[in-house]
Amino acid sequence: MRFRYAMVCSSNQNRSMEAHFLLKRQGLDVASYGTGSHVKLPGPSAREPNVYDFGTPYKQMFDELRRKDPELYKRNGILQMLKRNLNVKLAPQRWQDNAGDGAFDVVMTFEEKVFDSVLEDLNNREQPLMKTILVMNLEVKDNHEEAAIGGRLALELCQEIEGNETWEDTIDDIVAGFEKQQRRKLVYSISFY
Repeated sequence: MRFRYAMVCSSNQNRSMEAHFLLKRQGLDVASYGTGSHVKLPGPSAREPNVYDFGTPYKQMFDELRRKDPELYKRNGILQMLKRNLNVKLAPQRWQDNAGDGAFDVVMTFEEKVFDSVLEDLNNREQPLMKTILVMNLEVKDNHEEAAIGGRLALELCQEIEGNETWEDTIDDIVAGFEKQQRRKLVYSISFY
């Protein structure tokens, strides 16, 4: 393992956790986070989401939703998603609170507003190491099917990066090759720790 990766979405539930699960299974050094103020999961209606604080264990969410309405949360895939999540890590974590987790080499986000939040947070942090960090955005809709595709694409991209001595010298070629092969646009920026 050459690099350390962070997968980031809004609630650290679906897109970032699917990618975290796949990268971890392939032996990459990976963590995952959300950038929202709370963790939100679909509820009985769009106006009634289930809202949790970051740090609430996935097992607690799973047990609570299974008690509330097992048929609904099984049918919409939330219970299966939470089951996957609790096998990856204890609880959702917030990106803005991760400074103690150490430096990452590559951060992958799955939504433009999350990309912007990560960059804003990195720019507001002290940067004593002046270590470069690659922040990339792969736009992925927040549903189970798209998260599965996005997770596979994130794994493919990270494996491509991992195959190089340094990403700084090859990132333009990696992005161009990925965009051509996958017909998906990537946005990236370089920041510092």
